[in-house]
Amino acid sequence: MKFNKIVDTHVHTDNSFDGNHSATFMCETAEKMGLRAVVFTDHVEIDLFKSENYFKVAKQAYFEVAKARSAFRGQLLICAGVELGQPAYDTQEADRLLNTLNYDQVIGTVHNLRGQPDFYFLDYNVTDVHETLLQYFEELKIMVDWGDFDTLGHLTYPLRYIQGDRQIPVDLSRYARQIDYILKGLVEKEKALEINTSGLRQNLKDTMPSADIVRRFKELGGQYITIGSDAHRADHLGAGVREGMTIAQECGFDNVTLFQKREPVQIPIK
Repeated sequence: MKFNKIVDTHVHTDNSFDGNHSATFMCETAEKMGLRAVVFTDHVEIDLFKSENYFKVAKQAYFEVAKARSAFRGQLLICAGVELGQPAYDTQEADRLLNTLNYDQVIGTVHNLRGQPDFYFLDYNVTDVHETLLQYFEELKIMVDWGDFDTLGHLTYPLRYIQGDRQIPVDLSRYARQIDYILKGLVEKEKALEINTSGLRQNLKDTMPSADIVRRFKELGGQYITIGSDAHRADHLGAGVREGMTIAQECGFDNVTLFQKREPVQIPIK
């Protein structure tokens, strides 16, 4: 299916530790591709906020997005966002950041359990996968209860490594109660759920979360869906977004959401 308004709400620049290209180069690429809007969401990991000087990183990223926005006035809409990792691990620092920089969109994510490395680095030959996932969903519940974000990013993030890279099967029905709590919290707080399309180009071969969870979100009253490629390089901009829009539509959503000044703007899918 062809879509005319491609909006990528999860994009990283070289201000992220794992990013590759500048905001300017990403914008040049997005403009050539005909994207309608890009939201730059460089990493800020709250549990490492002080040790990795993320406040400085965040301000630099924000400044470069402002410069790119000034340079690319035209068909490409550029928004300033942040991927706020583990915000509930230190809500005081998270609040300080969000009270300092006027973001358009805040993605709330959890990349690791408390005191542990990113799920990417865990040895799943010795790690109890079930217990790890239980703890992960509990941390998402705490983050949703905190609630100062706009969209929940890659809800099933650990599956990228457990099921995708390590080929360990996971039955998500075992976590249905926790996932429902998370989705209901998003509905009650009028937050968005992200369809993260990076898994489509990785070993997972699925979105995060998959369509069944997106459909459940709609059943529970979910209004807002964001779609992000999670691009860390220019050639991944917009990757999978069309597929994500198809999933959103098949799950009952007529619009995708773009946040501006942290207010949801609904963009018709058709």
